[in-house]
Amino acid sequence: MVTLALTGLSAPAQAEETPSSGPALQEPQATVSAVAPVGTLGWTAPGGAADPSDFTLQAGAMNATTAARVARLDGVLPKSGVSKLLADANRTVNTSSCTRDPFGTAPAPALKWCLENDDSTSREWIPQAMTGVSDAADNEQYGTGNDTNIQLYASYDNWDPGRDSNGNEVGDCSDDELKANDACNQKGVRVSFVQRRADGTVKYRHVLLGWTYENGSEHISFDGVHASEGSTVPNPDKDMQNGLHAGGMVWYGHYLYVADTRNGIRIFDMEKIMDLDPNGDGKAGDEMGADTDGVKTTSNVEVKTKVGRQNNVWYSFGYRYVMPQVAAWKFKADQSNPTGTFKCVSTGAPKASYLSLDRSMTPDRLIMGEYCRPESGYPSPGRIASFPVKSLENRSGEVAAEGWANYLPMTNGGAQGALAMGDYLYVNQSAGHNDPGNLWRYKWSNGALVSNGSAIKTATGAEDLYYERGAQRLWSVSEHYGPAVNAEALEDGSSAKCLGLVCERVLYAHSKAQLDAP
Repeated sequence: MVTLALTGLSAPAQAEETPSSGPALQEPQATVSAVAPVGTLGWTAPGGAADPSDFTLQAGAMNATTAARVARLDGVLPKSGVSKLLADANRTVNTSSCTRDPFGTAPAPALKWCLENDDSTSREWIPQAMTGVSDAADNEQYGTGNDTNIQLYASYDNWDPGRDSNGNEVGDCSDDELKANDACNQKGVRVSFVQRRADGTVKYRHVLLGWTYENGSEHISFDGVHASEGSTVPNPDKDMQNGLHAGGMVWYGHYLYVADTRNGIRIFDMEKIMDLDPNGDGKAGDEMGADTDGVKTTSNVEVKTKVGRQNNVWYSFGYRYVMPQVAAWKFKADQSNPTGTFKCVSTGAPKASYLSLDRSMTPDRLIMGEYCRPESGYPSPGRIASFPVKSLENRSGEVAAEGWANYLPMTNGGAQGALAMGDYLYVNQSAGHNDPGNLWRYKWSNGALVSNGSAIKTATGAEDLYYERGAQRLWSVSEHYGPAVNAEALEDGSSAKCLGLVCERVLYAHSKAQLDAP
């Protein structure tokens, strides 16, 4: 039996300034020095050292402007804390009789939670990222209410039949259809707050992520953070509005760090969650504040096809809560990964495909890695590196990857999420709609990542990873939604099935005992 005791959780603190080749933070390795010139470490072998300087982040050019815009929005819209949002949660997780099964012949996880039917089968909203209060706070409690047992998962808007990548109306979405079908609007990304309450029930609520801007009347407004890559025309303002896939996220303190695939990381603030229905009745007409023009505004959460300030009324695609972006970090190196494919370059800026938090090291580390599928001429299965997460709370300068950077050990790629704990790295690997995923267990050895036991078979469509330290559970969410809604076909002409079954989506957790199994 291979014992994976997750000993890093109780490891003594290491010296913060000590360089390292792996998360044990012990013996420095010159080959992964954080000061190595960009490009000196190309593709070596699966698990080998990568160049940490390729991951260097620089503060977004729009950070000061974004902060000023959010301050204006803050003066107009009322806010809600996390505790209030959770108290107002309006959706229910089925924990006792969850019959959906994306695991097939794979062993059942320790916990499996079913989302409400429309979330489990939505063709529009595709779950990706996961984090929770165990990331947010050392004592796993948050806010004035000392809230516990909170998980967050993020989904991106993947189906907009009447909109192009810039959000312009195309195809067969007429005005009448737009009124009836809100899927024609690109909403971007939403984060779902999930909490197990003291009575054992699990409730959740969706929050729309937002991006602030000035409209044509120079009023402050907001839109969704668009999921598609959009225009290639250089525009620092618009660039940060496109390309958000939300493949990973980390909640740390009161900030939420969300992976932006080709750019780096976007930051949202839990203390800036806006409430567009403070009366809580779901009706239009709640009074909002005034912008710099002094004109009073109201809100409307009934209309699902509009967003932002329009004719002195605030809309939010029907969502009560909106959390605006407050800052961004962008890769310093040029982004040369090809678009429209899953192949990855071996040097230069990586893709920010997923994020996680490592609290087993000092300082706490943000882990960033790539989703890649090797192809001819592009052998990389994806790179992964760590950052001191507190450094990302600044809004200027640069933040370098520290400690270690590696190519992933898997030769065929497909990493959807990774989590480092002590000397170990856990990686969720997807295998399409028809096969269970793999939860791989690796260990650092002389600066390289090597296999440590066989893979645990896990959910089909396995995604991002989050570790709940107190309960010792490794969480994820499955992304595939089973047969296509209304029997519609996928773009490749096939019907959307998972293992040939009605799998649909679940939140799930593997126990420490399952992680320790051979």
